[in-house]
Amino acid sequence: MQRPIPPSPFCTPVSRLDWLLLLMTLIWGTNYALVKSAFGEIDPQAFNALRLMQASCVMVGVNLYVSRRPVRARPAGAAAEVASIFHTPAPVTRDDWIRLAWLGLVGHCLYQYFFVGGLAKTSVANGALLISATPIVIAVMSWAGGGERIGARHWAGTVLSLFGIYLVVGRGAHVSGASLRGDAMLAAAVICWALYTIGARPLMIRHSPVGVTALSMLLGTLLYVPMAIPALSRVAWTSVSPVTWLKLVYSSLFAICVAYTIWYVAVREIGSARTSVYSNLLPIVAMITAYLWLHEPLGAVKLGGAAAVLAGVALARLPGGSPLTAQAAPEP
Repeated sequence: MQRPIPPSPFCTPVSRLDWLLLLMTLIWGTNYALVKSAFGEIDPQAFNALRLMQASCVMVGVNLYVSRRPVRARPAGAAAEVASIFHTPAPVTRDDWIRLAWLGLVGHCLYQYFFVGGLAKTSVANGALLISATPIVIAVMSWAGGGERIGARHWAGTVLSLFGIYLVVGRGAHVSGASLRGDAMLAAAVICWALYTIGARPLMIRHSPVGVTALSMLLGTLLYVPMAIPALSRVAWTSVSPVTWLKLVYSSLFAICVAYTIWYVAVREIGSARTSVYSNLLPIVAMITAYLWLHEPLGAVKLGGAAAVLAGVALARLPGGSPLTAQAAPEP
């Protein structure tokens, strides 16, 4: 009697959640080139201020709507689990507000300032690859703070990713001072998001992840907008084309609101490890989009560096290695 042949993992049907995660990858991967292409008509910091204001209003509005729905109208079972991603009934204490204000400053105000400022001064490929190293930075900072053990496999992945970043960024840094400054700002953005992710963990245990993100983003936006007033005043608004306005709406509603929701639903449904695998595709999508849209060069060294970065992140995420936090994804 022949033993049954186990089904191949390559024959596993693609679920609706897989398609949504691929859509999220496409949204975030294309957002780099889309945002950078808008800087020709709108100052980077002015663009980002408008983007954050719009996204904050939408996310806070959705959370308020969910929280005020009558109890009898709320879904049950699996749908209730998804609804809890937007709102949980736990009260927001004074200490919670203090932590939310800190998270808003570091994770949204400073992160967005460094991210957009850095992206304006360097290439899309450099930006996407630097941001892709965020999970490793989070794990190393958690280890330094005594909150997480790091094994040999994780350290090997860290070294491999740093070597890849050097191939992409370090070897060509002397060619352009502006690019070097942009890369340094993006590195600062990665550190800010790592601090945000680690600091948000206690709140996300008690409160909904999208709710924490929405409130901290609102507070961060209130701090960010005054910094962007000089940039907003310099924009020739009558000269901004309809296409650029569409880019702003896309980057705000899709790259922040829609993509964030997909991320947190996936983390709740299939776990952070499986969800974070899809983020490995972001630099690839961003580099291809920048090559086709912005005509950014893709040389052999840059492709090799990209492969090393992605391989290092994947190595650290293999079973048996140290877990890399996927609770809060860096929004591009």
